[in-house]
Amino acid sequence: MDLCELCSRLDTRLRTTAYADLDASANGLQVGPREQEIERAAFAVDGAVATIERAAAFDADLLLVHHGLSWGGFERVTGQDYDRIAPLIEDDIALYVSHLPLDGHQELGNAAGLADHLALDDRVPFGTLGSEHIGQRGRLSTPLATEKLAKRLTTLEGESEVQTLPFGPETIEDVAIVTGSGVDWLDEARAAGVDAFITGEGKQQAYHEAREAGINVYLAGHYATETFGVRALKTLVEEWGIETTYISHPTGL
Repeated sequence: MDLCELCSRLDTRLRTTAYADLDASANGLQVGPREQEIERAAFAVDGAVATIERAAAFDADLLLVHHGLSWGGFERVTGQDYDRIAPLIEDDIALYVSHLPLDGHQELGNAAGLADHLALDDRVPFGTLGSEHIGQRGRLSTPLATEKLAKRLTTLEGESEVQTLPFGPETIEDVAIVTGSGVDWLDEARAAGVDAFITGEGKQQAYHEAREAGINVYLAGHYATETFGVRALKTLVEEWGIETTYISHPTGL
């Protein structure tokens, strides 16, 4: 498939342009020619030297990641930026990035994938950002004790330690999710009256905010909560006739 057509399909399916004014990430094609035939594609959470090298070993024509290289543009392509961009060009690997669009997609996104993992019912968009959403909310089909929900989160890819701020109900049914660094949506979770809020990583003030709000907060790992989207895109692109591979490179964070 031609790279331009593939990027167009992905941009349309992910509604990339809807997040153009909301996301610091340069979503879409970040590195690559406008015309290139794509036969093999690699998928990873992070665009980094380690994942680029493994994409090259797979002889990939495209690397698709959640965390890309450009966050507001480059002033100079030196240092780490050069170390990451150079092998992409040398090995003719295009780089496609989907950050917030892949967080917020209600079928293919990270929050949707984590909601699938937890078998949440009655799901609705959550995590308001401008006119869009970057998370999801739903109800556990079988309510869980706080420690049992934590145990279920330990099965996520990446083997991150799950930190729990157990300040809410002892039995959890209503759950809100914003993956990655989503603790800024804790106040929205409180206002929604959920029993638990799940995200990847926290900040110092989250302890007091959770305690004062009377809500359970789970910090399940930034990487661990954000593998779902790229794996869903891998399945989608494979259906379009492209050979794919998934590159697992947990950070433990």
